Amino acid sequence: MSEVLEFEFRTSSACKYDNDNPRCVEVATNIPGKVAVRSTTTGRTVEFTVVEWTDFLSGAKLGEFDVAA
Repeated sequence: MSEVLEFEFRTSSACKYDNDNPRCVEVATNIPGKVAVRSTTTGRTVEFTVVEWTDFLSGAKLGEFDVAA
């Protein structure tokens, strides 16, 4: 029987976590081939492949997802 791995989430150092208003995003990369993203407010988790996550990060670094103020 194979071991079932659980995601080990970590919070970005840029997150200003406040116990009264915990609005952060957490990421887990400890399971081979998968990346999971979780909201601290809802606990909902979305999973991506490593390729999807790498492509997203590349676009984010280029400013493709910046929100206009």
